[in-house]
Amino acid sequence: MSKPDRTSLKAHLVGGGIASLAAAAILIRDGDLLGKNITIYEELDRIGGALDGAGDPDHGYIVRGGRMIESKYLCTYDLFASVPSLDGKQTVTQEIMEWNEIIKTGSKSRLVRAGHKIDAPEFGLSERHILTIEKLAIEPEALLGNSRITDHFDDAFFKTNFWFMWGTTFAFQPWHSAVELKRYFVRFTHMVEGFNELRGIMRTYYNQYDSLVLPLRKWLDERGVRFQLGTTIKDIAFTDRDGAMVAESLAFERGGATGHIPVEPGDLVIATLGSMTEASSIGTMETPAVLNDKHRGGAWALWETIAEGRPELGNPANFAGHIDESKWMSFTVTLKNTEFFTLVRDFTGNVPGEGGLITFVDSAWLMSIVLPHQPHFIGQPDDVQVFWGYALSIDKPGDHVGKPMSACGGREIMTELLGQLGASDRAETIMAGAICLPCMMPFITSQFLAREKGDRPQVHPKGYANFAVTGQFCEQPDDVVFTVEYSIRSAMTAAYELLGLDRKPPAVFKGQLDPRNLTKAFRALHDLNG
Repeated sequence: MSKPDRTSLKAHLVGGGIASLAAAAILIRDGDLLGKNITIYEELDRIGGALDGAGDPDHGYIVRGGRMIESKYLCTYDLFASVPSLDGKQTVTQEIMEWNEIIKTGSKSRLVRAGHKIDAPEFGLSERHILTIEKLAIEPEALLGNSRITDHFDDAFFKTNFWFMWGTTFAFQPWHSAVELKRYFVRFTHMVEGFNELRGIMRTYYNQYDSLVLPLRKWLDERGVRFQLGTTIKDIAFTDRDGAMVAESLAFERGGATGHIPVEPGDLVIATLGSMTEASSIGTMETPAVLNDKHRGGAWALWETIAEGRPELGNPANFAGHIDESKWMSFTVTLKNTEFFTLVRDFTGNVPGEGGLITFVDSAWLMSIVLPHQPHFIGQPDDVQVFWGYALSIDKPGDHVGKPMSACGGREIMTELLGQLGASDRAETIMAGAICLPCMMPFITSQFLAREKGDRPQVHPKGYANFAVTGQFCEQPDDVVFTVEYSIRSAMTAAYELLGLDRKPPAVFKGQLDPRNLTKAFRALHDLNG
């Protein structure tokens, strides 16, 4: 059977994050679209979405966050197996695999308590906690409904080492969705053993913008994909055509001017709805990052506009209307001397890139840091070092600065961190020339908020002919949000379904079906691996 001719088919992709970049690549690689017929619209002046990395050694580098990756991200590795690394010597997937053979994550200080590191902390779960975890893992999502984690666990659970490690690794809060926690328990069953040493967690060579976004952007550029930056899509007009809803035009705003982009019959529209990093703000060494709301930017506004009167397109208010439950702060530190990295290396017993996340359990802010392998940025000078950190309880007074993190500039955040490390006496040396940039993200865990069935639309909403949605706020059974994998899976699903291809994304890895993984997880939860 001959392939359909798609050389004239056009695709309009709304949003410049990894979901749209992946969708463009899949449309070209698997759908035979021409790159010149694909346009990506992004409201900011750069692409990458949450996979960001910017700055320089003089003004400070900034990464708002870094998504965890592991060996079972099958969609991610499928996509990047087709994308050469920037040096062209191998694929991005090969680069990641080879790099993680060289440096394997193995934390010797996952938690710090009372100023002392804890090597391979015991989980400290009671039998009741373990039974609740096991029940949660097998409970149907329909029965869990919109319940929160606190609806299932007692207060003691949230003081266990297990919760401190699980919550900070994935950024869960006690009030988040029990369904999402259940999905994480099931999805990462194979990683419970060794979780107290972060075994199995993988990293890219550089930050994820330089290691993932830039190679993919280069691949798309070489194929002629068009990028319309500084362009906000305000609305998508739909019409009923032969019983199906068809996207027929996009309303846009660019540089103060407005207009409409026609969508020809048969052409495709794929929109990333919502945004984890929308309305983010960056502070300075002396000034805190401000808290913005959904009106700063267009991602939430677009979803609200197209979902009005169309319940099949989800309920954005559920995710955008609870900033107090979805916000937290990160900070990126650029250092001009090696004093801090030497301090942390000697304290933890891990070299940079090997240890992963370090969480200060006693910190009122519940602060964590990670020292990546250096350089963390392409072109980063040899005498500059960069690390990242974040905190989940940003409105509580700090233990050493006496102010909420949300009211602190970078200097105060560094002062608090050095206090947690018991190194306040070295602050003058360490902070000489240091640049700590705080970042406030009002919606960073909005995808974890308790939700009802239907709050997240299907990737290909029923009754829509040429329209699909991608990103962190669409519904994909079995997989987990807050991951690169979720976005790329949604992109594959959208492309294959809109094109009517007889293929699906690689199936979600289900390690919970392997009795060996269950046995190892059982032993780990009971602290029997020592």
